[in-house]
Amino acid sequence: MPDDLDRDLADEPLKGTVTDSEVVYRGRVWDVRRDAVDLGSSSVVREYVDHTGAVAVLALDETDRVLLIQQYRHPIRSRDWELPAGLLDVSDEAPLAAAQRELAEEADAVAESWNVLTDIASSPGGSNEIIRIYLARGIREADDVFAREEEEADIRVRWVPLDEVVHAVLQRRLRNAPLAVGVLAAAASRAGGYASLGAPDLPLERGSWLSRPLENGHPSTPDTGTAAR
Repeated sequence: MPDDLDRDLADEPLKGTVTDSEVVYRGRVWDVRRDAVDLGSSSVVREYVDHTGAVAVLALDETDRVLLIQQYRHPIRSRDWELPAGLLDVSDEAPLAAAQRELAEEADAVAESWNVLTDIASSPGGSNEIIRIYLARGIREADDVFAREEEEADIRVRWVPLDEVVHAVLQRRLRNAPLAVGVLAAAASRAGGYASLGAPDLPLERGSWLSRPLENGHPSTPDTGTAAR
């Protein structure tokens, strides 16, 4: 890693004072929330998707191939290639445990070693979703095959060389955001001898869990049941 990097370059946490908050739409998977926020010099009202947070897994085998899955995504009317991923919607489940569960459920695979690759805010202007992307290595088939349902029932699994996936992203043939960020981060980390990787249990600040806004004068509480991923 270059010695001349600006190590102070980082997002700056800033919590505006929420003076009013309400759920204006309660959905099956996530809600839309409206907050009135006092920023000191001004007050604003913002509506955003109040998200549970999510994890994604870049599984890399011994020949530098990435495990990709393909499934139908209705909002973009497309079967896009993705990393195994899912919501942090199980009460008290650690992000690493969620990532391990998703890899088994969506790709029937398990991994021997895990590291944090990167964290991303998927759409900070309209959602508080934070996605943690893990690098998983030492991949083998899971002992049990998961019974997938609904849009996950016809998931396709494919192993593709990391460099080919990076090339497809740069050619705009693959558009899934966690996939694009994950493979570009993995390629950059590999070039630096994977020195950038974080410990698998690195604390994660998640949008909805970081600071629940007030609802009728009290902190609101997210649903804890498992939702569709």
